[in-house]
Amino acid sequence: ASAYKPEDARVPPALQLPAPPVSKFKIGLCQLSVTADKERNIAHARKAIEEAVGKGAKLVLLPEIWNSPYSNDSFPVYAEDIEAGGDAAPSFSMLSEAAHSLGVTVVGGSIPERSGDHLYNTCCVFGTDGKLKGKHRKIHLFDIDIPGKITFKESKTLTAGQHPTIVDTEVGRIGIGICYDIRFQELAMLYAARGAHLLCYPGAFNMTTGPLHWELLQRARAADNQLYVATCSPARATGAGYTAWGHSTLVGPFGEVIATTEHDEAIIVEEIDYSQIELRRSNLPLEKQRRGDLYQLLDVQR
Repeated sequence: ASAYKPEDARVPPALQLPAPPVSKFKIGLCQLSVTADKERNIAHARKAIEEAVGKGAKLVLLPEIWNSPYSNDSFPVYAEDIEAGGDAAPSFSMLSEAAHSLGVTVVGGSIPERSGDHLYNTCCVFGTDGKLKGKHRKIHLFDIDIPGKITFKESKTLTAGQHPTIVDTEVGRIGIGICYDIRFQELAMLYAARGAHLLCYPGAFNMTTGPLHWELLQRARAADNQLYVATCSPARATGAGYTAWGHSTLVGPFGEVIATTEHDEAIIVEEIDYSQIELRRSNLPLEKQRRGDLYQLLDVQR
């Protein structure tokens, strides 16, 4: 195997998986209904976080665009200035307050963010002290055209993020992606090479690609990189302009579905056991078998 130069398959070389602060903990996935009433959406999300914590969750994940309808018309209207905070960012402020008062790590789904002349689809991660630990702006914008099925172009209003986001939290090292980001395996591979234990993808797959690809992509990202993958979708609202598939899911490092839900509102609270990562990597030692003599993944920002 050494002749294959596995250490050269990732440039720079992959980091050793860090020892997580906890070996086991419960994650809460809050699949929420979303309305046009922003104040209601914020209060509803706050209640869901509290319910998940009441069931033992130490990490809570929210859906993509949970405070606003998912549409290019809505993004500018519901967007928040996260850097200004306070009244300019009520969704952001609620997440910070909830994380602090409930003593929970929050991966806050995503909300439309306004920064200067640009709009972003942004996920904020908060520690148990309520402080912002990381902010991920969706890197890959959802621009698709399937004739007779669905056409949507986020690039009409949104700007693509420029940085992968990996965050050290009280429950381990987490790589963040938003919805369409999950389709690009290079991003997940990069996070794995940076020592992630868990990948979190708030997402809102649609009724065309959802049945075909949503679970498939989650299991692929988990199995390829031998780590945990958690996703959280809005609940399905058939009368909305954009209909989400739902099916928020937790996948283990062997590609196994640990827990999932259907399309209605639901809160999943399930255990993550990080010892399973080392177990599966010893069962299938992919890192030692990579062909660095034939291919490389280059992390241009590390």
